[in-house]
Amino acid sequence: MAIKTPLDGRNQLQEIRKNIEGYVGQKIVLKANKGRKKTTVREGILENTYPNIFIVRIDGKFDDNVRRVSYSYSDILTETVEITVCSDNKSIKVS
Repeated sequence: MAIKTPLDGRNQLQEIRKNIEGYVGQKIVLKANKGRKKTTVREGILENTYPNIFIVRIDGKFDDNVRRVSYSYSDILTETVEITVCSDNKSIKVS
C-alpha cells in the first residue's frame, strides 16, 4: 500500500517546467502581477526554456522593437505569473 505524500517545492517546479516546455514556440498570454495592485497582460511567443527561467518574446505593437522578458518557474508556483496558451482558438491555462 503506497502512501501519497504532497510534492515538495523542487518536484512542483520540475512539473511546471515540463508543462511549459511542451508549448515552446506557441503564442501565449502572460499575466504578471507587478505589486501594489498592478498587473500587466501581454501577448507573446514562448521562445525558450532553461533550467531556472523561461523566455517570452513580445512584439511591439507600435514599433518594430522586439522585447524579451524572462520569468522563473517559481513565479508560476507563487501565482505571480499566469500563462494561458492560445492554440486553435482555444485557451489552455498552464499555471
